[in-house]
Amino acid sequence: MKISTKGRYGLTIMIELAKKHGEGPTSLKSIAQTHNLSEHYLEQLIAPLRNARLVKSIRGAYGGYILGEEPMNITAGDIIRVLEGPISPVEVMDDEEPAKRHLWIRIRDAVKDVIDNTTLEDLANYTDKDGEQENYMFYI
Repeated sequence: MKISTKGRYGLTIMIELAKKHGEGPTSLKSIAQTHNLSEHYLEQLIAPLRNARLVKSIRGAYGGYILGEEPMNITAGDIIRVLEGPISPVEVMDDEEPAKRHLWIRIRDAVKDVIDNTTLEDLANYTDKDGEQENYMFYI
């Protein structure tokens, strides 16, 4: 299973909003510039996040986006599912050999456990073993 740029950049948006939570709206332009991403692409990603009520838009000259909930109440799984769909390494068929079916289910459940128990607060406050904050890399 591979997370596409939709999921990766969506997490980037949400982590940035979590880091600035309580400071007012953040523009997509500033996130795009900070991470050297296409603002136009981020605009496409923000719509489903807004529809899922994970973010709120603030209009006006000093507008932008804020989180729809507290960072501790939004998980990586919430974001990835909105942008990528259901989490599954393969489509499990009823007629699949039982051992393989069991393996696919275990893999799916392990991934779900990680993303559903990792909050935006965790990601925004992540520091490496030396105490330095670093960009979160996702390998699934």
